[in-house]
Amino acid sequence: MSTLIVIAYPEEHRAAEVLATLKQLRSEDLIDLDDAFYVTKDQEGDTKVHHAVHLTRKGAGWGALGGLLIGALFFVPVAGLLVGAATGAMAVKLADLGIDHQFVKDLSAQLQPNSSAIFILVRNVEPDEVLAALRPYGGTILQTTLSEEAEEDLKANLKASQGS
Repeated sequence: MSTLIVIAYPEEHRAAEVLATLKQLRSEDLIDLDDAFYVTKDQEGDTKVHHAVHLTRKGAGWGALGGLLIGALFFVPVAGLLVGAATGAMAVKLADLGIDHQFVKDLSAQLQPNSSAIFILVRNVEPDEVLAALRPYGGTILQTTLSEEAEEDLKANLKASQGS
């Protein structure tokens, strides 16, 4: 089961920096992200969503692999690969996996001008390493499905950077 975490930052560029850190952590197998993106709100109050984990590509990749394997059984691996990729991408689009768009829009409306927020859907995490990496960025939790204890731990770590 995945956990949703939304953290707001008073700087427009901060969520992009956090996302870069999360990508590094993912490459080190310290965090497994189902979805991740950030929203910026500029000085005029216009919001923009910046995607990082492209679920359609992910679905196409898994579909292609499955199609290749099934196609190999019937001696048409290339056709299986193409049909599988298209089917996987379409399945993800139809299922609309990830974080709900209306939810993102509603939370983005709460942001102040010149600020940002990161939205992450986490499947697995090495908490000590990830918290240490996120601590320098600070931020305020807007929404989470973490347990109360885990949320308090995250809040304390985010606040620690603001005190230093």
